[in-house]
Parts: sequence; structure tokens; C-alpha cells
Amino acid sequence: MGKRTEKVGIVGKYGTRYGSSIRKQIKKIEISQHLKYTCTFCGKKSVKRQAVGIWFCRGCRRSFAGGAWCLNTQAAITARGTLRRLRELIKK
Repeated sequence: MGKRTEKVGIVGKYGTRYGSSIRKQIKKIEISQHLKYTCTFCGKKSVKRQAVGIWFCRGCRRSFAGGAWCLNTQAAITARGTLRRLRELIKK
């Protein structure tokens, strides 16, 4: 027997409801939230989402805050870069 959701993937559970463009957006979000991410502490690819904004590494057993759907939000990446640049300016 073949795969039931060959094209739509994880959003096949919604069937024909909600429209195709919304399902495509949800597909991107749901794929990113179920991925395993690399831990910044131990370096293992074992960080999974526990709840909205709570991420847990099974390798080093640490829990930390992050984005709702993905570990690092775009705003957090920008802020980290800005802080790093400001630290370098202070050192000089």
C-alpha cells in the first residue's frame, strides 16, 4: 500500500480543510517544530520541543527557552549578533 500523504506530508491530517496556502504555511511550521536541533551546550543533535518556547536536550539533560516553533527566532539571532558586536567595541 502506498503513502497516503505523498504531497502534503504532515498536514495530511487536515484533509481538504482550511485551504492550500494556509496548509503550506502550517506544514513549514510543523516540520520545524518537530525537528531535532543541535544543542549549544553539548553539541549533540538531541534538542526537542517540549512545549511552546521550552526546549530540552536529551544529551545533557538541559532545558532552556527558545522560540515557539523553532529553537532560535530571527529576533534572537539578530540580538545575539548585536550584543557580540557591542562587546567587541567595548574591548577595544
